[in-house]
Amino acid sequence: MQKPISLQKTYSQAFLFSSFYNSKLVYAQRRKKMLSKLDAPCVFAGVQVEPGCDEAFASTWTRFVQDPAFLFLTGVNQAGCYLLLDPISKSEILFVPYKDSYKEFWMGKKLGYYKNHKEAGGREVAKVTGFKRVEPADKLWEIVGELCNKKLPCDNQGKAYMYGFFYEKFKGDHNDRFSLSFRRFLNKKNVGLRSAASFHYSLRLPLDKGRVLEALAAQKVTDKAFRSLLSNFSSFENERDVALFLNYQMQRGGDGDLAFPTIAAGGENACCLHYVKNDEPLVKGKLILLDFGIRIGTLHSDISRTIPVSGKFNPLQKLLYQIVLDAGEEYKKWVKPGVTLNEVGMVPWNFIVDQLETRLVQKFGGTYKLMYDCRPHGVSHFIGEHIHEGDPGSRSLDVVLEPGMLISCEPGLYGDFCANISGKRYKERIGIRIEDDLLITASGYENISRHIPKTVEEIELLMTND
Repeated sequence: MQKPISLQKTYSQAFLFSSFYNSKLVYAQRRKKMLSKLDAPCVFAGVQVEPGCDEAFASTWTRFVQDPAFLFLTGVNQAGCYLLLDPISKSEILFVPYKDSYKEFWMGKKLGYYKNHKEAGGREVAKVTGFKRVEPADKLWEIVGELCNKKLPCDNQGKAYMYGFFYEKFKGDHNDRFSLSFRRFLNKKNVGLRSAASFHYSLRLPLDKGRVLEALAAQKVTDKAFRSLLSNFSSFENERDVALFLNYQMQRGGDGDLAFPTIAAGGENACCLHYVKNDEPLVKGKLILLDFGIRIGTLHSDISRTIPVSGKFNPLQKLLYQIVLDAGEEYKKWVKPGVTLNEVGMVPWNFIVDQLETRLVQKFGGTYKLMYDCRPHGVSHFIGEHIHEGDPGSRSLDVVLEPGMLISCEPGLYGDFCANISGKRYKERIGIRIEDDLLITASGYENISRHIPKTVEEIELLMTND
């Protein structure tokens, strides 16, 4: 394997990159690459409405999050926008809503097209985004209609087609709703519609150098926050204390929001995979499962650790924790370019069951009852502009791994366990998850989370030296 990346060096490089790189050039290069993969015009729709449009006061509490496909190609993080890429004329058009000064009075400045101002028009938007052509959003269908009247490529049956960004297997999101409207419009022109998602993901899943630096910087911040949490853990009384401390330490060290809502699940709560209640008292002698991460630039960290509330694992907890830890190492033996996540997805789960039989049942006469059949969740997902990157309909599990892709490695164990160890009986419901982030390299992978404490010895040492 190649020499490990220095996180200290790349941390400073990432902030330097984020602060001084030419963002307009980066997005333009991405669009150019996307254009090279297309043989017909393609429309990308951003999220169409602000949060809280249908519910009173909801916009006060809800942050707007742009569709990652649209954001990846434009950098525009506001509602009601579209992108048209036409490989035939080599043109790019950004569509934005009209300027609304009254709305801006309430919600702040937005990119917008000046209505009834021919000279101003989209000049301000073009200057900010780097697009040479900007149009008002309500001209989208007019311009698409003009393209339908031009020569388009045809399928085997001689029917012309265009592209839109939507998922074939995932229904109900804004991309799906847009594709239905797009398809109805094209049907009137006797033009078909194809999904450009596979082309887009071939560009988006492998991270470029700048996004790798951002991912590494996120690891550095997450590592520092977790170490601080361990050294201060004895002062916490409940899950909320833990989550708030961890969130604060991550956000004060980064330049963005959390990667996702932090999970701080004590005791049996760890057996709820997406537990976010985070308000129960901590119980001495129990474990607490933490799932956390920060976004820097457009990339994220995604880390899980399970630690003892009292600072020491009891023998049963330690045995089960080590099984999960070893399952991750077993899985990593199979991670390399050329394989898919589907092909290696059962490796850690088979390993865990085998080790439960060997280490728990045969050695200590223990028993266990898992809360699932075969596997509780996927062991890996892609990480990128979204924390769970890839096609939501398939999780991109059949995408072949290649250098530059970033994936999680998160085996877990959830159920009821019992054993007699050193003359003492231990019995409890336990949830354990241990997660690292792996950057695929030419020869295999690099664990960019390797500095974040996770062995029993590291965790206990840091928790007892507070």
